[in-house]
Amino acid sequence: MLVFITGATSGIGKSTALLFAKNGYNLIITGRREERLTEFKKELQLNYKINVTTLCFDIRVQAQVENAINSLSPENKKINILVNNAGLAAGLSTLQEGTISHWERMIDTNVKGLLYVSKIISNLMIENQTGHIINIGSVAGKEVYANGNVYCATKHAVDALSKAMRIDLLLHNIKVTAINPGMVETEFSIVRFDGDEERAKKVYNGLQPLKPEDIAETIFWVANRPAHVNINDIIIMPSAQATSTISNRK
Repeated sequence: MLVFITGATSGIGKSTALLFAKNGYNLIITGRREERLTEFKKELQLNYKINVTTLCFDIRVQAQVENAINSLSPENKKINILVNNAGLAAGLSTLQEGTISHWERMIDTNVKGLLYVSKIISNLMIENQTGHIINIGSVAGKEVYANGNVYCATKHAVDALSKAMRIDLLLHNIKVTAINPGMVETEFSIVRFDGDEERAKKVYNGLQPLKPEDIAETIFWVANRPAHVNINDIIIMPSAQATSTISNRK
């Protein structure tokens, strides 16, 4: 079994790669940080005796995505599971005060990047008449919160695209799942606040957020349902969080 994971050098992507590796799956891991990819590959191959292929590219750049995936060997194009994990938030402000470069970064990563990868790999899966695409969305794709405008819009797009993929790929025996987490403590808030670690820590003050491993376990469970079972959609939250903005902080 071969799993392709975007954004695999940290957070949910890295935890997902580790869990699949522990269970004997071969991997294709992608990201923009080549040094991290190389080190992670060495770690996985040493500890789990699996085959790991790395692809270093910027998911926002269509030509890079196409060149990287098309460079795979015929054997590595027999992808069983695609985890569309790469995504980010940038900034937290009202629409009228928004930073356009933040908007473009989120749209290019969360929507266009997911589309670039999914188009190529879904066609590889169609050739094999089997496969499973797992899109990592967000509770922000189910509701809208103050100052979340464009980020919420991109995750609503992921939600819609997941439903559309399920329809489009149904006749090709390809499963599609959307997993929508609430607060997960990763680099997410550090990225959102342009590296401001103190501000990022405050996001999780007074509660226990989800861990990347929690989402990885959900991804693995979804991917290992029987052939006749598809999990269409999951929202997964910390027990201390009810909505994007309502949580129990102590």
